[in-house]
Amino acid sequence: MLIEKLRKEHPQHWKNATAIRVLTLDAVAAANSGHSGMPMGMADVATVLFFNHLKFDPKTPLWPDRDRLILSAGHGSMLLYSLLYLTGYEDFPLEEIKNFRQLGAKTAGHPENFLSDAIETTTGPLGQGIANSVGFAMAEEIQRANYGEKIIDHYTYVFAGDGCLMEGVSQEAIALAGRQKLSKLIVFWDNNNITIDGKVELSDTTNQVERFKSSGWNVIEIDGHNPVQINEAIIEAKKNSKPTMIACETHIALGSSAQDTSKGHGALTDTKLID
Repeated sequence: MLIEKLRKEHPQHWKNATAIRVLTLDAVAAANSGHSGMPMGMADVATVLFFNHLKFDPKTPLWPDRDRLILSAGHGSMLLYSLLYLTGYEDFPLEEIKNFRQLGAKTAGHPENFLSDAIETTTGPLGQGIANSVGFAMAEEIQRANYGEKIIDHYTYVFAGDGCLMEGVSQEAIALAGRQKLSKLIVFWDNNNITIDGKVELSDTTNQVERFKSSGWNVIEIDGHNPVQINEAIIEAKKNSKPTMIACETHIALGSSAQDTSKGHGALTDTKLID
């Protein structure tokens, strides 16, 4: 969906998603390091998930039946920090956003769960978060079997990028999740076709949609900037008896001059690229 249409047809959504993008740009610029592209590209997906579906309580971050959100593409940490700030988590006031990637801050370059209860797990090595998420989803199944679905009934959501899916650890985890039919596991694939070196096909030509299907997953393909499609995909995923991968076609560094280029992957600190 084009930015002009998105802004016109979904004004409140646009404001929320834009807040994520602006916070990301400001924090990365202040730190003079970080990754701007992924948070800017996945802001629409994250906005729909957080404001329409994710079950959480900012005042009780360790609520046992909260939904779990795992950022497998941990370099895009400002996506998570922005949302934690915007939804009122006490560990993430604006001052923490200003201190992004600074010594002693909770807003580390990659999410670190020992710094705050609001962060489900530490991620950094690509693909690791997908493997973590399978463990989280299996734990939910076990708890639900022991205590009943009236007490335990939550989902595990994952944000994963092209790099995550290139790693061997992700394939083992994907295969296990499909075999175990972990229906409460939903992976959002940030399908922007860009790596820090250029187009994805420079290093990988795997058909990810067929890969997930062959591993026993339900797959839904959407425009990752269309809030209606995003919302409907999540609803559909929750009805399926298999784990779901939602392939979100996105534009890395959406709205900047570096959009859809490898320059948009890392730190957008050059004002010529931000404009």
